[in-house]
Amino acid sequence: MGKKVAILGGGVAGMSAAHELIRRGFQVEVYERLSIPGGKARSVPVPDSASGGRHDLPGEHGFRFFPAFYRHITATMKEIPVPGGKTVLDNLVDTTRIQMARFDKTPITVLAGFPKNLAELFIILKGLLGTDTGIPDDELEYFAECVWQMITSCSKRRLDEYEQLGWWEFIGAETRSVAYQNLLGLGLTRSLVAAQAKSASTRTVGHILVLLLFTMLEPGKSSDRVLNGPTNEVWIDPWRHYLESKGVRYHLDSEVRAIQCVGEEITSVSVRRNGQDENISADYYLMAIPVERFAPLINKDMLKADPCLENIQTLGWDPDLDMDLDNLSNIPPPKPRTFVGWMNGSQFFLYQDIPVVHGHVIYVDSPWALTSISQKQFWPSIDLGGYGDGQVQGIISVDISEWGEPGIIYGKSARDCTHQEIRDEVWAQLKRSLNVEGEEILKDENLHSWFLDPDIQFVPPQDPSARNKHNTQPLLVNLTNSWTLRPNAFTHIHNLFLASDYVKTNTDLATMEGANEAARRAVNSIIDASGANVSSCRIWTLQEPYLFKIWRWVDARRYAKGLPWRKEMPGWSNALQFVLLAVLGLASWVMKRLRGLFERK
Repeated sequence: MGKKVAILGGGVAGMSAAHELIRRGFQVEVYERLSIPGGKARSVPVPDSASGGRHDLPGEHGFRFFPAFYRHITATMKEIPVPGGKTVLDNLVDTTRIQMARFDKTPITVLAGFPKNLAELFIILKGLLGTDTGIPDDELEYFAECVWQMITSCSKRRLDEYEQLGWWEFIGAETRSVAYQNLLGLGLTRSLVAAQAKSASTRTVGHILVLLLFTMLEPGKSSDRVLNGPTNEVWIDPWRHYLESKGVRYHLDSEVRAIQCVGEEITSVSVRRNGQDENISADYYLMAIPVERFAPLINKDMLKADPCLENIQTLGWDPDLDMDLDNLSNIPPPKPRTFVGWMNGSQFFLYQDIPVVHGHVIYVDSPWALTSISQKQFWPSIDLGGYGDGQVQGIISVDISEWGEPGIIYGKSARDCTHQEIRDEVWAQLKRSLNVEGEEILKDENLHSWFLDPDIQFVPPQDPSARNKHNTQPLLVNLTNSWTLRPNAFTHIHNLFLASDYVKTNTDLATMEGANEAARRAVNSIIDASGANVSSCRIWTLQEPYLFKIWRWVDARRYAKGLPWRKEMPGWSNALQFVLLAVLGLASWVMKRLRGLFERK
């Protein structure tokens, strides 16, 4: 038998690590605090919603979003079998539209991918030219230059300069029109998970935005994919069954309470199960719990062995969780910045389905930074009549990303609202954005029920009228200068490894993709430490188009000389670019010919 690895945390990172380790002959046990695996990616059955032998209505921590540039998580999904000789990857379906909805104005709808025909090209032109955005031409030109600067800047400049610069500042949003701020400053970045325009680093937001734009321009691809059913049913449950069939042992309702460290070695970890604390031991310990839960567990013995772990305490400090962890002695003192934010989901269950648009809707004027998707249109094989009381036929899944701004009804932030007030406020913001120009898309009489992510905990507990609340699963936000605080997957404690979305990765964003990549890096470190004669996990880079390599190469030379970015290219570079394009074109032609020869054989 291979060496034993205790994975602490059963979200996407923990499941990804278990997936890679068990396939390489390690013994794997997973300890998860919740009763459902999957972490932030899990479905959440709506309590007491089922009757007549039906399933509970499917709630979500937040809707799933799989951009086309994801490589790590989709590679893992391809290895998870489902009935019919298919894999979980086959449960991803393309969206075709992205809509920016505005208060009392016509929404702006664009394609989620490259146009496949004249009709889709017309949709693009109508969206870009046929809608009054309210953004002056000079501001559009300025934003285009900002995007061009990101595309043509070298990686060294992005890390050294743009990591220190906020996106809001980089695009000059503060001094420009409200339409510019809402559509280009806030609207675009809200479609990126955990990307907050006013606080996130330009390096992170700019890089992901560039990748999304290029996938939208790539023929034959949609920039956005979603699951074809409730997350647990079409992904998490098949994944868990696959892992258990390979030998992974799951321990649910098991919360990590303390870590024992002697010298440079973890000797055991205390886990609370069924109200009792028990010590578990393993050859290696892989921390896959969120940063705000790991931070209070770091003790003096661990810091003595690896002082760099103090950065995790800075990243993970969350005053909203202090009340849950008050019996732990290692909570760090308050820090001037909080690197975790709130992004939580809610679902509006409808008597009749309303497919608002075939993709995500971004509510650019909503003070609570709402985004939504109409689920049923992407769930063709799911009969919603088999859920709840049998009357639900549609689901609008909404993410609330801003919990500190006042709403439009009660004038209070989401943090200060009761359960009912949150429901009323979100519904009102949706209606004001979608019910425009005399069209009534959302009707009160069509609303069956509403569900809020149970990670939003009301204080006192179980009191929906309470105005005080905390979030048991916040999200890491890539603020400026946060990269240097983020750890690698390995530590100086030789049997402790880290696998969560706060680990340094190529993905550089708190997403399922980042969690999966972090898990792969941690597994590679365990393989190295154990000396096991097995293959390493593959790690991909986020590849931008080769077409612009010449620009980035020129900028790298300028940066090395201490010169600023320049939008104009030297004259000789045009000839070099032509040669590069010719070489790439020839290489593409050769590859197609070779592929044709192999296919004929």
